[in-house]
Amino acid sequence: MNNISFGQYVPGNSWIYKLDPRTKVLLTIALIVLVFIIPSLITISIAFGVVLLIYITSRIPILKVLKGLKGIIFLLLFTFVVQIIYTKNDGMPLYSFNMEIGLWQFLIIAGFLLLYIFTKKFVPSSIIYLLVLIFVGFCILWCFPFEKFYWNFNMSWAKWSFNVYQAGLERAAYIFLRILLMIFLTSLLTLSTMTTDINNAISWLLTPLKIFKIPVEVFSMLISLTLRFIPTLILEANKIMAAQASRGLDFNEAKLSKKVKQIIALLIPLFVISFKTADELSNAMEARGYVIGAPRTQLDELKFRPIDLVATLVVVGFYVGVILNMVGVY
Repeated sequence: MNNISFGQYVPGNSWIYKLDPRTKVLLTIALIVLVFIIPSLITISIAFGVVLLIYITSRIPILKVLKGLKGIIFLLLFTFVVQIIYTKNDGMPLYSFNMEIGLWQFLIIAGFLLLYIFTKKFVPSSIIYLLVLIFVGFCILWCFPFEKFYWNFNMSWAKWSFNVYQAGLERAAYIFLRILLMIFLTSLLTLSTMTTDINNAISWLLTPLKIFKIPVEVFSMLISLTLRFIPTLILEANKIMAAQASRGLDFNEAKLSKKVKQIIALLIPLFVISFKTADELSNAMEARGYVIGAPRTQLDELKFRPIDLVATLVVVGFYVGVILNMVGVY
């Protein structure tokens, strides 16, 4: 849980911190839409390089975002492998994999499984450790000539093969980069913008909805509080897990039935703390004169600056380039 970066603000004074929060919210939405309409792997690779350049020039710690990917690394790799296997075309395959399962393969898989069960407690990242063992086991199953050890016995139970095409590799890399881009863009907004500024920006952007009697300020405040308390709830969950671990509760080594009870033991105090925090927050807001639906003022007025215009023109240029690429102009 310590690796979740969404909702956490990192103080700084680079150019991205000088952008108006309304500009950052609008451009983030525009760039996410742009990610979905990018047509080719080359174009999305260029876009990913541009986002990395933004992180470097804005001096936002990119390692913080990479640590936040730990929880979804298995999903990313699973999506990558599935796209490679099931995307096919009519051309010649780049490579053909011939796999089989039998007695020796079963013993190797069981051995790696036991190795993981008895050694994962000594490894800092069990997920990465599991992925490494899967990769090593796959290489052994694929490369080792097991047929030399079959002698006259039929130890092969099943055989199958699949082909890797260029279209599959391109599609897998395309989906992989698209997911990464969405995570990097949303993290760029939350890491460089305070929740109060995001609240003010959302409130300003939803102002036209007041015509339909929609309480814009209430919705923007709900979104702001949600983003603000994600890191707080993560911190409280870590405290609860540490307190329960000091009492002998192990969240890593347990059967499925015990893990369900452990999760319940984590969720119940977390819900209690959440309601208590919400009550304290409501009292603090009332003490500061906050009234639902009443007109509100801001300590810092939002102002558009020339740098906002430059950033908007750059994003518009990206849109023009992608559209020209889609219609085949270059």
